[in-house]
Amino acid sequence: MSKAKGIFGRLAAAAVVVSAFFWPVGAQALDKVKVGVFPVSSSLPYFVARDRGFFKDAGIDVEMVRLIGGPPNVAGLITNQIDASAVLVTIEGMNADLKKPGVAMYISINAQNAQYQMEQFVVRKGVKANSLADLKGMKIMSAPGPANVTMAKAVLAAVGLKEGDYTLDQLDMGQHINAMTAGTFDAGYTLEPNASVMRANGVATTLEAGVIAKYILGDPKALAWIAGGVISSDFIKNRTDVAKRYTAAWLKAIDFINTSPQEARKYLAKNTFTPDSVVATVPLVKFTKITDLTAGNKAEFQKFIDFSTASGILSQKVDVTKYLYHF
Repeated sequence: MSKAKGIFGRLAAAAVVVSAFFWPVGAQALDKVKVGVFPVSSSLPYFVARDRGFFKDAGIDVEMVRLIGGPPNVAGLITNQIDASAVLVTIEGMNADLKKPGVAMYISINAQNAQYQMEQFVVRKGVKANSLADLKGMKIMSAPGPANVTMAKAVLAAVGLKEGDYTLDQLDMGQHINAMTAGTFDAGYTLEPNASVMRANGVATTLEAGVIAKYILGDPKALAWIAGGVISSDFIKNRTDVAKRYTAAWLKAIDFINTSPQEARKYLAKNTFTPDSVVATVPLVKFTKITDLTAGNKAEFQKFIDFSTASGILSQKVDVTKYLYHF
């Protein structure tokens, strides 16, 4: 081998070593994070962070695990089959935390009321009902999960209807629109974007929205902190840096939603049960970072969870601040 070739060989080897140290971050293997996703409008931060590249920019490769309702998400968190949940009802999250402390740590929380609509009662076209009390004797479908069913019953009780005055059956969210179109139920306790699609299709109308704030918290303008994005304590403990980067991307998505809601709504199409024709009008909940919660917000959240304890939904009192997490 000539002297020149030897020099070039050593330079090439050195270049390989240097490239190993200065290889662009984007070219490195991304860290996998499994996320339980319930395809409703309150899962919007997940779709925004994924589709706008916020997760990828943070070195995160998210794997979506489609889980309908709270119980499957809770089971996934407890058994470490998922690292995070795009949206978990706070009652079910607190119940999980009673079983395994810290399994559901909220990195953001969503508020809803008549302005920030999510849960609502709808009635099928042709059914006569001017108020919730008029649902007496009707067949009602409910969003799945014990928290949704319990809240629906609690609201109906607040207007004077006791169990036996109506029938209430859980139904997968993906079947709500078809069931209402087919006339299987007279009314429903449903979530967005299903309610918007029903109205657009002319198969049902909203009887009343923001019912938890009005009937459970006692103030139509109160903020009902019903759900939020969570990560598990095991994820935080075992992969702290990955959990921190995942959270940063998540919070970046919330900032984007709050500053550009119309642009953000576009990510509901193809990711949820929302057709393109309805995307622009779907109501959004109040997506809030934990660091932005006021003392009043936390008090409203505690009141909601205390109601759940008093109602027997939760087995014991829970201090909600223990499960609000930020890095």
